[in-house]
Amino acid sequence: MMDFLRYNNMKYLLQKISCFTEQLEKIIIGGGIILMMVNSTANAIGRYVFNQSLFFSEEINQFLIVWISFIGFAYAIRKGRNIRMTAVYDSMSHKVKKRLTLIIAFTTAALLFYLGYKAIYYVLELKDIRRLSSALQFPVYIVYSIIPIGLFMAAIQYSISFIMNVTHKEIYVFYDVIENK
Repeated sequence: MMDFLRYNNMKYLLQKISCFTEQLEKIIIGGGIILMMVNSTANAIGRYVFNQSLFFSEEINQFLIVWISFIGFAYAIRKGRNIRMTAVYDSMSHKVKKRLTLIIAFTTAALLFYLGYKAIYYVLELKDIRRLSSALQFPVYIVYSIIPIGLFMAAIQYSISFIMNVTHKEIYVFYDVIENK
């Protein structure tokens, strides 16, 4: 009975983490794309109607691409839409696939946690040298702070995948994405 309660508490916790991070990812990705569209449209109108481009438009879009890319990476993993090389994998038995999936999820999560850790130091270094963007003179470390956040969010996705695969018979690509047989 105690194992059942512990299992349900773990699953509930993973579900809450998954729901929270998914909403955060959707807001950042959707908001970033909308801001890019508004920024690009305003720049085009300024250039062709008023003969005056927004001097900061390209820089803002570059910043938004960084944000969308790193958070989009975590979101793609959540949905099981990341690149998977399955030519050899598909020919394996379920038992071997399960073991390989566990190894891949664990090592990928560990690597992403490590890269996120290293990215923190990169962002801190940018802060220490007071690097500013060229057009807006905006502190670059604030923009690049999304890199460790995105890497940690992706690592959490792989960690959840690992836990789901340890606790279930099926092969989980993510929390609620089961691999097709």
